[in-house]
Amino acid sequence: MCPSSPNYKRNYKQEYAQKGQSSPKAIKQRAARVKARRAAIKAGSVSKGDGKDIGHKTPLSKGGSRSVKNTKVQSRKSNRSAGGKMGSRAGKAAGARKGHAARRKK
Repeated sequence: MCPSSPNYKRNYKQEYAQKGQSSPKAIKQRAARVKARRAAIKAGSVSKGDGKDIGHKTPLSKGGSRSVKNTKVQSRKSNRSAGGKMGSRAGKAAGARKGHAARRKK
């Protein structure tokens, strides 16, 4: 049965396993995110439904850690617009960048 069928039922257990969310690495990462969120709630800097995310001060790719000390409160939009990486050019196509080497004429 395809997803657009009226009697289609999703297999959530299968989706969870296929996306790798049950791997030990993913479980550890999720636990670190939950721990940071709970610490921010306890500190009073965020609350449920306020539209805020807990982001990283120093990105993991630049040597940052998953610890609670390396987190900051951000709007959901600013945290999720980074394209998976931090920085002003993250997630943008190389050809669209002004002055990028691939676009310069030699």
